[in-house]
Amino acid sequence: MGKKRVLIIDDDSRNIFALSATLRAKAFDCISSTNAQDALDLLKTDEEVDVILIDMMMPEMDGYEAIPRIKNIEKRAKTPIFAVTAQAMVGDREKCLRAGATEYISKPVDVDRLLQLLSRV
Repeated sequence: MGKKRVLIIDDDSRNIFALSATLRAKAFDCISSTNAQDALDLLKTDEEVDVILIDMMMPEMDGYEAIPRIKNIEKRAKTPIFAVTAQAMVGDREKCLRAGATEYISKPVDVDRLLQLLSRV
């Protein structure tokens, strides 16, 4: 089996750069999008994506709106989605999971925890 392919959706290119560098060092293949609409367009294609990391706080369309839309794309309904948020407040995890996220990670991202989660998909 080849490398797992991770789609990183984050409006901050520095976050994408840092996560991509970390994941590539651990033998993941990364693609990215700086907004949810572009990500949705990409996910409607046959582009291979094994897991999605999505920033919950983005302008225009945030993760809470984007996750249900991703889940509505037939071929992506089962794709694991990890919500990434700086809002590490009580109830945030539940809110992310209610929106359809598979799991929740707070920023700054704990790389060991992220790798542990990715190893399960």
